[in-house]
Amino acid sequence: MPPQSSNAALTAGLIDVFADTALSGNPLAVVEGADALSEAQMRRIAGEFNQAETTFIMRSDRADLKLRSFTAAGAEVGGAGHNALGAWLWLAEDGKLGPIEGPRLFQQEIGGEVLPIELRPVDGRIFGRMNQSALKLGPDLTDVAALTAALGLAPEDVLSEPAPRVGDTGVAHLLVRLRDAAAVDRAEPSAKGLLKVLGAAAAEGCYVYAFDPAAPAHAYARFFNPTVGLWEDAATGTAAGPLAAYLASQGLISGPIDIEQGTRMGRKSILRVSLAPEPQISGAGIIVMRGTLTL
Repeated sequence: MPPQSSNAALTAGLIDVFADTALSGNPLAVVEGADALSEAQMRRIAGEFNQAETTFIMRSDRADLKLRSFTAAGAEVGGAGHNALGAWLWLAEDGKLGPIEGPRLFQQEIGGEVLPIELRPVDGRIFGRMNQSALKLGPDLTDVAALTAALGLAPEDVLSEPAPRVGDTGVAHLLVRLRDAAAVDRAEPSAKGLLKVLGAAAAEGCYVYAFDPAAPAHAYARFFNPTVGLWEDAATGTAAGPLAAYLASQGLISGPIDIEQGTRMGRKSILRVSLAPEPQISGAGIIVMRGTLTL
């Protein structure tokens, strides 16, 4: 399809995802009607918005809609995380999907997969619940010393139960349990060191988390993803999903879990994950800006 003409005007804006109030959660830039945009244009627009991710909404011959998401650095990302949930909440909150008076199921094409998402009204707001793919686990990470150094932590901060390893329910991320929430907040990764660890593990990002088996309904996490030019992310559905599935596979949880992320950044986010048996990520969003993108 030819590139978008120079006088095109597209509806676009920002929505805070996994947020209860504006200017919390994880901001997502959204561009509607992006079918005629070239990939180069999408990358440039994502750079212009300069958010963790920008999602472009397009027609699909396999699902209700097709989504493509790019980081500000121009890397395309897949998986059903805040990049996907935010796009559907954007459309629903703006009335673009028709009435949402009860649960409604949609199909989304993203990253080569077709995955379901359910939208439903709860106390005057629209909540989305997305299915991710079945968990795939890599081997236990053997070079824990390199990981510990890359995170700027002491050896005793990194726990071995469960072992650090890559989990993938759409995107491969390294899941690392730390001693407590204070250790999670102390992490100060070295980009060079972490890139080396992630490359060796064939992982995209690193999800560090604290989890108390005595309180299995909650975990505390931070996410670093230098491989796509994203340093720290406030809410990462593609990491929360595999974390919940990994904890369940180790017998550490048997029900839903709320994962708190972004607090260290001043953007507290709560990601609720259920297992049925694949991870289901749920949350709401708040549109904070709506306007016209002129090219």
